[in-house]
Amino acid sequence: MEHTEPRVADNPEAGRFEITVEGKLAGFAEYRRRGSRISFTHTEVDPAYGGRGLGSALVRGALDASRDAGLSVLPYCPFVRDYIARHPGYLDLVPAERRDGFSLPAGDADAGEPA
Repeated sequence: MEHTEPRVADNPEAGRFEITVEGKLAGFAEYRRRGSRISFTHTEVDPAYGGRGLGSALVRGALDASRDAGLSVLPYCPFVRDYIARHPGYLDLVPAERRDGFSLPAGDADAGEPA
């Protein structure tokens, strides 16, 4: 088989991160980028690929790429927001002064706060 592992890639022309499985689009996380901030607005996984953890893999890949690019994250998408709440290692990507507006803990991820 050519490529069986899910692959997450940025598609800046479409304004979204995409996850593909065996070369086929399985889902995407839409965003708007302004300066050093990226706002995630909508995440969707094709129902045919449901139950495989692809939504989490997609968001993890998008957040890792955002971190690598030095971007602050605004998680308007509920799925992205919930992912960050469950994985506090990504909390530092959301500006501290904006966390309350997304119902995220105000503290740093390194402070050992519960997920």
